[in-house]
Amino acid sequence: MDTPLFQIDPRDSVATALRDMAAGESALGVMLHGDVQKGHKVALKAVAAGESVYKFGFPIGRATQAIEPGDRVHTHNVRTALEGSGSYRYEPARETGRAFEGPGFLGYRRADGRVGTRNEIWVIPTVGCVSRTAQKIAEHAARRHEGQIDGVHAFAHPFGCSQLGDDLDGTRAILTALANHPNAGGVLIVGLGCESNQMSGMLAGITHPNIRTMGAQMAGDEVEEGLALISELINGAQAERTPAPLCDLVLGVKCGGSDGFSGLTANPLVGRMSDVVTGAGGTAILTEIPEIFGAEQLLMARADDQALFGGIVELVNGFKRYFTDHGEPVSENPSPGNIAGGITTLEEKSLGAVQKAGHATVTDVLRYGQRVRRSGLALLEAPGNDAVSSTALAAAGATAILFTTGRGTPLGFPVPTIKIASNSDLAARKPGWIDFDAGRVLEDGMEDSARALLNRIVDIASGARTAAERNGEREIAIWKRGVTL
Repeated sequence: MDTPLFQIDPRDSVATALRDMAAGESALGVMLHGDVQKGHKVALKAVAAGESVYKFGFPIGRATQAIEPGDRVHTHNVRTALEGSGSYRYEPARETGRAFEGPGFLGYRRADGRVGTRNEIWVIPTVGCVSRTAQKIAEHAARRHEGQIDGVHAFAHPFGCSQLGDDLDGTRAILTALANHPNAGGVLIVGLGCESNQMSGMLAGITHPNIRTMGAQMAGDEVEEGLALISELINGAQAERTPAPLCDLVLGVKCGGSDGFSGLTANPLVGRMSDVVTGAGGTAILTEIPEIFGAEQLLMARADDQALFGGIVELVNGFKRYFTDHGEPVSENPSPGNIAGGITTLEEKSLGAVQKAGHATVTDVLRYGQRVRRSGLALLEAPGNDAVSSTALAAAGATAILFTTGRGTPLGFPVPTIKIASNSDLAARKPGWIDFDAGRVLEDGMEDSARALLNRIVDIASGARTAAERNGEREIAIWKRGVTL
């Protein structure tokens, strides 16, 4: 970029600093009145107190005092305009993405037609009491069977007992959906015996053809019995990668630790990937519903029909009620790290976050624990928490997750989690965490960067390991919403 300030839309009253800038510097016709940190905003136009401040071509909040051109714009002079549940009208606005032809990948085609990007054995505990048992079985099995399978992984969690009603149903739904995942060539369900999440309830929803079960209370040596069962699963899971088109890829899209660059580089770049995959007939899944507040109408306008529009409205307003029923404002976001990175309000964060969805038509609305049913763009019920929402993406059927970040995080999840840095400083500072530098968008342009990212996704879908996989980062987290006995 030739200028240190970047204005996204001509309607915007602010621009983003692409580097640290000092008082007295000039760019885009304004002179800075004070120092401005990289990723933070500078006013391009005068904004009166109470008027809306614009970024991405939309309001990101209201000025709490008069703002003059050249002023730094942040939490000291702008606040959110978000309130409780909203009233919406269906105003369809079909968009067309600039998708380009992409290469296929080498995956594992399953009997039901789905294609996995990994061929692993997953050990899933029904209850937290046997989570460490599941981990010990997986650890021993991984050493014993190294090279015979892509990996053996246990997904520990603290739930499955002392839960009631919808809360217990949510735990069971997530674990059952994971057990049906195409990245698992075989699944061992480890139960205790006396838990609320009885194994029979999970088995009723599991259709995986290569599954074994073990009740720890009934076993003599539960670890040795588990290892014997995994040997059987590995024998039944032998498979080879074969060519698959992009339409067989299911992308989960997620952002965590966002900064002022996320909406300029990484998120729109991931949006291009959503366009490529959905344009090829595949599926992209967008979640973090509280982090679309303030930008939800952009997605509602892309609903495939009136019924889906209604589903999105119900999803968004239901989540807003979840906040207000607990006495919390719907705008209790962004996080301290987001603010330090230059994001001022939830509207600003959301307008950047929804760009991960590209321009695809919304074809489905999924409740927590449900699996994808249609190609296109699906909206999935889950909170913004990185671990909870990424687990929900995997359970919904994502075979890879594109995770954008401006601050960095080491976390990895059940499926390959591709970390995409919004800025080149992070990519250079944390090469052990980051798989792709989206900061290159500012130099190379969106088109070349999108082709490079797509090639990286194809390599990883075909077997190249992500940074999180190399680091042994494999976690799940389950959304706890109800009473604990």
